[in-house]
Amino acid sequence: MPKSKEQKQKIIEDLKENFQKQKSTVLVDFSGCDSKFLFKLRDELEKSNCLLRVVKKRLLKKTLEGLTMKDISEKIGEIELQLALIFGFRDEIIPAKICYQFSKENENLIILGGILGKEFLAKEKIIELAQLPSREELTARFVGSLASPISGFVNTLKGNLKGLIYALSAIKEAK
Repeated sequence: MPKSKEQKQKIIEDLKENFQKQKSTVLVDFSGCDSKFLFKLRDELEKSNCLLRVVKKRLLKKTLEGLTMKDISEKIGEIELQLALIFGFRDEIIPAKICYQFSKENENLIILGGILGKEFLAKEKIIELAQLPSREELTARFVGSLASPISGFVNTLKGNLKGLIYALSAIKEAK
């Protein structure tokens, strides 16, 4: 059943709002996926403060042109598959990570590209983003790198004290 003009306008306004709040967006083709798989994907995305939207390309193009993203609109016009948008509101990498994991489970979920800020990224770049370590993991690595020289210095100082204690113990036992 076709949508009325008011319904289409509401969809465009909703998309504009999502594009203004998003940190990144991943474009996927879901044509061969069953509904059970899509509901599982949607639930996982909601846990990570992401949003899955299935939209018609014509409405998406109008939305992007309204947001002065004509170059992205042209690239989306080249896509001839069913299109779903996955908006990431909290983190730039999480939507790409989740899509990449789910695309490994089901080859029918195909990553087509993405939008980071106001720049269109090709499929390869989105997959590279998905393979990056998480922010928490990078923070832990950084803290470990900062703490490593300090702990090495402490161990060196302890080594000298241990050597002195062993020497004194040996002298005591010798007497």
